[in-house]
Amino acid sequence: MKLDHDTRVVVADGETYLLLRNKGDAEFLHLEVIEREQRETPPAREMATDRPGRQHDATRATGGDVAAYGSSAMDDTDWHRLEEERFVQARAERLSDMVQAGRFASLVVIADPRSLGVFRAACDDRLRGVIVAEMDKDLTNLPLDGIERSIKAHDG
Repeated sequence: MKLDHDTRVVVADGETYLLLRNKGDAEFLHLEVIEREQRETPPAREMATDRPGRQHDATRATGGDVAAYGSSAMDDTDWHRLEEERFVQARAERLSDMVQAGRFASLVVIADPRSLGVFRAACDDRLRGVIVAEMDKDLTNLPLDGIERSIKAHDG
């Protein structure tokens, strides 16, 4: 993939966000870090305070009254995952504000598949209009030259 000069690149997952800018041109990709944010989300077991609730499974008629029998545990909320989704949504809102302010005109989004889905859902029309490419890969642990190699190798 070739990126024009001044194209922004977002590399993200549920805990890490990098906003990069191509200082080079379409032939010579050279990324620089503009913003970086790292958030440590505690495991779900540390964020939950109660055990999952219970619900009645079925009802049966007994002399005109309805009585419940049997109960099952409800699925527990995955607080860790929910917090990661909120992190990605907040970054999408920030990027949308930047687009509205005229800070950039083209964006490449690189994120793990789950975060990319959350990001897509959080995008408004302004942000969607400047996205030129997406990659569903987790590159947050790579150095800049590794991210550059992955972008160059992408057939997008």
